[in-house]
Amino acid sequence: MKTFGKKPSRRQFIGTTAAVSAAALAAPYVRTAHAAGKLSVGLWDHWVPGANDATRTLIEEWAAKEKVEVTIDFITSQGRKILLTQAAEAQAGSGHDILPFTTWYPAQFADKLEAMNDVVEPLIAQNGAVNGTVNYLGKVDGKWLAVPATVGSQMKGPCSRIDLLKKHAGIDIQAIYPAGAEPQDKDWNLETFMKAAKACHAGGNPFGIGLGVTSDSVDSVGAFFLAFGAELVDEKGDITVKSDAVRNAMTYMKELGPLLAPDAPAWDDASNNKWLVSGKGAMIMNPPSAWAVAKRDAPEIAEQLWTHGFPSGPNGRFGPFLPFFWGVWKFAQNKSAAKSLLTHLSQETSAYKMVEASGGYDIPAFANFTKFDTWAKAEPPKGTLFNYPDPYQRQTLSIAAAPAPHAIAVQIYAQGVMPKMVVRHMQGEDLETTLDWAEREVEGFMRT
Repeated sequence: MKTFGKKPSRRQFIGTTAAVSAAALAAPYVRTAHAAGKLSVGLWDHWVPGANDATRTLIEEWAAKEKVEVTIDFITSQGRKILLTQAAEAQAGSGHDILPFTTWYPAQFADKLEAMNDVVEPLIAQNGAVNGTVNYLGKVDGKWLAVPATVGSQMKGPCSRIDLLKKHAGIDIQAIYPAGAEPQDKDWNLETFMKAAKACHAGGNPFGIGLGVTSDSVDSVGAFFLAFGAELVDEKGDITVKSDAVRNAMTYMKELGPLLAPDAPAWDDASNNKWLVSGKGAMIMNPPSAWAVAKRDAPEIAEQLWTHGFPSGPNGRFGPFLPFFWGVWKFAQNKSAAKSLLTHLSQETSAYKMVEASGGYDIPAFANFTKFDTWAKAEPPKGTLFNYPDPYQRQTLSIAAAPAPHAIAVQIYAQGVMPKMVVRHMQGEDLETTLDWAEREVEGFMRT
């Protein structure tokens, strides 16, 4: 924990557009007179070295300007420490003014969180729209439960070996997803993807897509399901397990499954990283963490890695997006200062510094922040991360189990129902038997 004093700021912020000025007028709490006092902030302890320092510096600048005494705790996500902290503080009715909330958890604590419409709506007007997944997870019944965060928010798109896709499948992934230009992805679809998977498997370098029950596997399988329009529960809460779309998705995944790494059903979230860095795989689904590790430990492999979009299916092209949020408790002691700080952290200059510090790992939620030069500059190879934030909005950014109501979706997600379905069917279980099982699982979630 570190406490910042009240030293004068050296930094001045200049509004560059009328939109910025209008947003500032719509959010009067950013004024110094409304922000003095003390503030306690909990933040995600970033895995990228130096990323925490960038956020700390931004807060320190704001604290000096607004004459606020700030205490910061960086909270690890290991051992579910963030969730445990949320639960303990919610029960006690005291703790940090601001805490990080991942994916499903703003809705889990909806009755304990301060409404943030007066922060988020001006930010959207200023910074551009947020994607549908951020809306789905962060907003309930017209109430913004938390502020979309730059730090921690991530895509889980394909990361492919340039050389191996060319060698085995005759695919130039850099031509399909060039650096600095709009993707030429018309023919990058599920049919092409399957042909590439077969070719790479036959060539001895299979795709490394997990079929386990942890997040990476759930997110990847969920994107394939959505590409078919396959939902286990619809937005009204009706069970749709036995739809044609689900059957079509399962048929595709049964064919794809044997072409993947042989132990894919047992993978955890570290497995795909290891698979790629080992040199065995031609593709994985992951944020840039695998590339960053390869850059450090296997530079010859890093030089051949390219991050790009998902293949399209009958229902469109979907890319897994896992947003982080910053939430303010209803019992927070300094709500005005909390909102002022979160507004500061959501400015373009702030978002840029956080993205740069994370090496491009973090993706701001706002549409106007997807073309920072951080991703274009990343190397080797030059531009390897350009398409990671989906700068041309070629995908629907998604999360597995959507659009089901949160209380049901979070259980489908946490229990890994979709990858379990795929593995059961892939290993020989009759499709209708698998669908019966999935339907019973979902019915059980609804009862609880």
